Amino acid sequence: MSTTHQDEREFLSHYNIHDYDVPLTSVDLVIFTVREEVLQVLLVRRGEHPFKEMWSLPGGFIDIHRDQDLEATALRKLREKTGVVTPYLEQLQGFGNKTRDPRGWSSTFAYFALIPSEHIELAHGANTEAAQWFRVEENSVQPELAFDHAQILAIAILRLRNKVEYTSLPVHLLPEQFTLSELQGIHEVVLGRTVDKSAFRKRIKEGNFVEEIPDAWRYGSNRPAKLYRRANQPTVYFNRAMGGRVEEKD
Repeated sequence: MSTTHQDEREFLSHYNIHDYDVPLTSVDLVIFTVREEVLQVLLVRRGEHPFKEMWSLPGGFIDIHRDQDLEATALRKLREKTGVVTPYLEQLQGFGNKTRDPRGWSSTFAYFALIPSEHIELAHGANTEAAQWFRVEENSVQPELAFDHAQILAIAILRLRNKVEYTSLPVHLLPEQFTLSELQGIHEVVLGRTVDKSAFRKRIKEGNFVEEIPDAWRYGSNRPAKLYRRANQPTVYFNRAMGGRVEEKD
């Protein structure tokens, strides 16, 4: 072993992280779904101080004994709240200052997740009294949120709408089987505007991010509609937006 490695091992053997002030560190989740043809976000009502009985984004402190990294914390919290194991999950950004949490200097790493609304059983844990879906209205929700969660939510909504303009992201909001009309409808719900059908179908063909399910149709009052599923490939990025792009601000 080199002298440098020996010196480092000696240094670490005497190093104590508690010799320094360590901020409170957590992960918060902005979990989106589409229910009743409306974009909705999952909130939990806090059962303990601070901000007792206020609504907040689900999340919690990093468990250094269980979580290998930040994404592991996010996936664990998502699973605890929704039962979903493999959603679309993306890190939004970090937030931190000495005023966001009255308990002390605090930092959080925010993630947003996209999940279909079918077959989700909401749960609430030790520090929450309820979990509930709330409609997104413009860039916010009706209840006042704890901590700086209103700011985090607004940034997540803008990020989502931005990415819908130039990626295949909305497919993660659909169940396993869906029609192309339902896929277009999801885009329109998230964007809050109509999308040209012919241009949308062209984009689907170019992106190749969905595939037909053989001999599968949806029957209704009109003619049968072909059923599709998400293709097994990463998110597709297009070289042009579908329309007016939303400005994302820090």
